Amino acid sequence: MATGLPARLEPVTRPSGFLRRDLPGFRVRVVSSFLADLMRQYVGGDAHHMRQGFPRVVLRDLETFNGFLDGYADGDGYRLKRWQARTIASANVPFLAELAVIIGARFTPLPRGKVSQLLITDQWERRGTFVPETHPIHLVESGTAEVRAVLPRTATGAKPFTLYSFGLEPYPSFLVNGHSVRAAD
Repeated sequence: MATGLPARLEPVTRPSGFLRRDLPGFRVRVVSSFLADLMRQYVGGDAHHMRQGFPRVVLRDLETFNGFLDGYADGDGYRLKRWQARTIASANVPFLAELAVIIGARFTPLPRGKVSQLLITDQWERRGTFVPETHPIHLVESGTAEVRAVLPRTATGAKPFTLYSFGLEPYPSFLVNGHSVRAAD
């Protein structure tokens, strides 16, 4: 509703590597394949999840990398209750092997076809294995624009949220951090 993009709620199922079964869920499809291609161009990788390598762009600094770990563990992992650590699970062994090197952990994959797990302690940074990397970003569809003013507008509904209104002259719409922006009505 905030962006004015046409969207509809769709029931879906998605595979859970950890639970080894499909889970029910919902999605709102507003992202185009064009946007997905731009994301792959940015982080590298392949559309098929088992051919995706580690997105080295997240190695920019510790803050970015820790954000990546938090997000990944939220999706394909869990926090251990009796130890200050989390475990992530994936059948993509090359991905987990590369991640293990970055955090200085030992990793032994399970036999072919099974979901492997990687334990990440909360003190992994003390190992000193993290090395920041700089990856220049030269997207095919990129450019800059001058921001002259940002005006917050509060939207009403079941759950209030803030919508920012951007003046978009001379263009009618563009992407801001991956979000479609259009002139407010």
